[in-house]
Amino acid sequence: MIKQIDFSKYSSIKIGPIANIKVIEEIGDYDDYTIIGKANNILVSNTHPKFAILGKNFDYIKQENNRLYVGCATSSGKLLSYCRKNDIGHLEFLAKLPGTMGGVVKMNAGLKSWEIFNHIICIKTKDGYINKEDIQYTYRNTKINTIVYEVVLEVQSGFCKDRLNQFNKMRDNQPQMASAGSCFKNPKGDFAGRLIEEVGLKGMQKGSMYFSKEHANFLVNSGNGTFEDAIYLINLAKKRVKEKFDINLEEEVIIY
Repeated sequence: MIKQIDFSKYSSIKIGPIANIKVIEEIGDYDDYTIIGKANNILVSNTHPKFAILGKNFDYIKQENNRLYVGCATSSGKLLSYCRKNDIGHLEFLAKLPGTMGGVVKMNAGLKSWEIFNHIICIKTKDGYINKEDIQYTYRNTKINTIVYEVVLEVQSGFCKDRLNQFNKMRDNQPQMASAGSCFKNPKGDFAGRLIEEVGLKGMQKGSMYFSKEHANFLVNSGNGTFEDAIYLINLAKKRVKEKFDINLEEEVIIY
């Protein structure tokens, strides 16, 4: 099945062309395609690769023997609601974390030191189940080069409303405008937002794109932002931070 998506409406940063997207409903070999999920952390150009999304057959949550089997088309919000209803703890950091579980797993998403790989037992790909110990992952990054259809999570009882409120407050400090989330990964021992601010780019604007005045590591779209303007600001930040601090900023937003 093919679905047409307008990335200027579908993606969280509200930039990109109209494209035909393959909808995957069964496990198979789709090496020609790039999976995009809900397009919350991507910036799409007019020369993007062939995209695909997981369909409704991969939107499920099953609980068996202290394990959660979660289809990777399942939204993080749906999983959080399930945890709340079933008194499952330690996944409260999913609060206000947009996207599907496939994207959450692929980028080891989370909030500061809380991240999804702390709770993963294994993932399911076209080659079957792969244990966490056999996956290369670091802060906001994995070396998973294939489609993840399911993630298996450990079940720990005790959903904590205090933790949920803490994570909600932390998210509320982030800009609410169209963006792809954090633009850069935090360098070890430092913060990308601080570095961007130190080189004078907080609030810096190009067209409708600018580094947020609330949080400098958020590249936001105030209206009719373009891919070219976003890339200009990303490259400018990398150049200035390298010149002043000799630090190579690495994008967290994925550019196609």
